[in-house]
Amino acid sequence: MILTVTLNAALDLTHRLDRLRPGASNRVTAVAERAGGKGVNVARVLHGLGHPTVTTGLVGGRSGQALRLDLAEAGIADELVPITGETRRTVAIVDEQAGATTILLEPGPVVTATEWACFLTRFDGLLAGVSAVVLSGSLPRGLPADSYSQLIRLARAHGVPAVLDTEGEPLLAALPEHPDLVKPNVDELASSTGESDPITAAARLRTAGARAVVASLGPDGLLALTDRGAWRARPPAPVRGNPTGAGDAAVAALTLGLVNREPWPTRLTEAVALSAAAVAAPLAGSFDPQMYARLLTRVRVEALTDMAEGENPCP
Repeated sequence: MILTVTLNAALDLTHRLDRLRPGASNRVTAVAERAGGKGVNVARVLHGLGHPTVTTGLVGGRSGQALRLDLAEAGIADELVPITGETRRTVAIVDEQAGATTILLEPGPVVTATEWACFLTRFDGLLAGVSAVVLSGSLPRGLPADSYSQLIRLARAHGVPAVLDTEGEPLLAALPEHPDLVKPNVDELASSTGESDPITAAARLRTAGARAVVASLGPDGLLALTDRGAWRARPPAPVRGNPTGAGDAAVAALTLGLVNREPWPTRLTEAVALSAAAVAAPLAGSFDPQMYARLLTRVRVEALTDMAEGENPCP
């Protein structure tokens, strides 16, 4: 069983239209609403792969009720903790002609100290028998910057490996607790470290405590720095579609690879293939199974010599 955590869960709204015209009226061709937030998306992908999962986090208000109803309808078990604040909504506007997606993110609720204490109790109780925990997304207002650090510490006390997908201060505050894997995208990597070069930035996170760093490079695939080596993994060609949730699909694959103790090149192959298959799907948390199977034999993985610890490759 893999446990996913979404502290700043969201009700995702996706609007599809032929072409987005900023500053003008736009006719929407299709609308979808579903439970979202990064950890929820990871849980949905794991569920789609047939792996047992349960998701937890903080939800409240009418949006929170709609989120839980959608999870129930999808057959995804939830252990979400209720709060008084209103769960945020996110709006993805998909421009079909341009193949681009614009995302609007609401700020989310303010979480009280009592609500956070209740969540910590629930989280601690869920860790028994869990094979891994995925901690994903931003922190809602009211939570301390070391919230993920606290959760990783609890997971370690239960012997549960932790995968962390966040950025900025919450990421940096968690590194001394040695998460087993951190998975920022290339922009989050730069903003969190101040380094523009992805290899240098990933090496800095490793030095600060992350046991492994896998960075999403968008259509260019993944970069991995680990204690077993360093690699670049690339899809055979860019995939057009909705990139929302592609990183979450990569996290799902990487977590399964961690649980199954697969070699790193295998983990990266599966993560790139699943991420690209998620871009081809219409909604975050979904993936195209046929594309996923096809890409598994076409992803290119290249070893980066002497880069696992972030050494300078130049003499």
